[in-house]
Amino acid sequence: MHILDLPDPAAARTFAFDEPNYQAGVYRDVLLRRWRNVLGRTMWDFPGGRTGGKRYLVLGLSSGEATDLAVPPDRDELIAYGPLLADNGTTWLGTAVLLRAPNVDSARAVLSADRYADVEVHNWQFGGRSS
Repeated sequence: MHILDLPDPAAARTFAFDEPNYQAGVYRDVLLRRWRNVLGRTMWDFPGGRTGGKRYLVLGLSSGEATDLAVPPDRDELIAYGPLLADNGTTWLGTAVLLRAPNVDSARAVLSADRYADVEVHNWQFGGRSS
């Protein structure tokens, strides 16, 4: 997963599809979404640090009525949180969360699962894949 600050959707597509790993066929899928980090901090500002505990990327995907727009009250374990948006920057398509949680079920519970077409939970760590 890459989180980038780029000027427009065309620049994002260029970055994604010119990226050497994509060109080499490393990625099965590429999903481009605008994202607004409502926590207002980077992963490097996460008060829990880079070590200790399990970390997850949770993606709630939908095209229905927007949900989970407010940051959950217990934000200490949230690394990043916010809505996934269409290219127009306003149409809600889901929610993306990076968090520290004891297990997959706890990570999934941060979103209102019944309000999404699908909720994916992926292992995640600072700095990319483990070697």
